[in-house]
Amino acid sequence: MSRPNYLSAYSTQLQDQIARLLEQDRLTDYLLQKYPTSNNVPNDGALREYVLNIKNQYLRKSPPLSKIVFDKKIHVVNNALGLHSFVSRVQGGKLKSKNEIRISTLFKHTPEAFLQMIVVHELAHLKEKDHNKAFYQLCQHMLPDYHQIEFDVRVYLTHLEQKGEVYAHASHRPKLTR
Repeated sequence: MSRPNYLSAYSTQLQDQIARLLEQDRLTDYLLQKYPTSNNVPNDGALREYVLNIKNQYLRKSPPLSKIVFDKKIHVVNNALGLHSFVSRVQGGKLKSKNEIRISTLFKHTPEAFLQMIVVHELAHLKEKDHNKAFYQLCQHMLPDYHQIEFDVRVYLTHLEQKGEVYAHASHRPKLTR
């Protein structure tokens, strides 16, 4: 039984359990039971509003964000699900800096918890550049179930790689209300 790559940091027992669920075609049911619908953040404008709401709730005094977008160029293969970039430029003798957050388009059709975990992760980089203890404490402050959701995102990515999309069907997308 081959162990899922996205779960390599977890115990072999946990990896084997996920591999068995995959082999038995029960991983889809696990994900849909826990996260039955996909998020309602369909475009860059909605993503910007979503990210800024979280930022304003937890990181009001952090530097402003100049760009927040879904990015189809971010590949999960490179272990990137989102990117936070800090760009410094000299303009007219002044140092100008810009913070940007880019989220993989993969998260347009996943449960809100998955999107929220990625957003929280990227926002935490506004204060903590490295993946250290303070970084993960900040992530947990913004999202108490951060570590469980990160694990479930990795389970989802394993499913995506091995069996395909879980949330592609319209029945798993929330209904839009006007």
